[in-house]
Amino acid sequence: MTENFMNFTSKFKLEELQISETEHWCWSLRPIQCTLGAGILSLKRPAESMSELTKDEGADLITISKVIETTLDNAFKMDKINYIMLMMIDSHVHYHVIPRYSKDISFAGITFKDLGWPKPPVLDADVLNADVLMNIKEHLTSKLSV
Repeated sequence: MTENFMNFTSKFKLEELQISETEHWCWSLRPIQCTLGAGILSLKRPAESMSELTKDEGADLITISKVIETTLDNAFKMDKINYIMLMMIDSHVHYHVIPRYSKDISFAGITFKDLGWPKPPVLDADVLNADVLMNIKEHLTSKLSV
């Protein structure tokens, strides 16, 4: 494995926060919840640009996107979804998956606000404690649509 890939996997706690995976992609909870259910969709092998994807990986991206969208809608009734590929700091093929909400939404005693709605999302947020993150992950896993 490349150092970039190992650093990426560690930074985003992919194993600990994984919700679902397909043959080529991993969907995990984003450690910073800018909106409720925000996630990371990452390629499961080292790659630094979209042009490195195989046809099978591209087709599998559609498969996992359907799982993500249906699961987030079942779990939190999102209004929209944004997939953002930045890769400025983390040089690995991945998307920030940001469910969007026109209204505040409460979960586990916390009110989540989509501070950017209806414009581009605000990606920064307060750090949640690990128990709340695990509650969100478990709730999404329980609503998993495969």
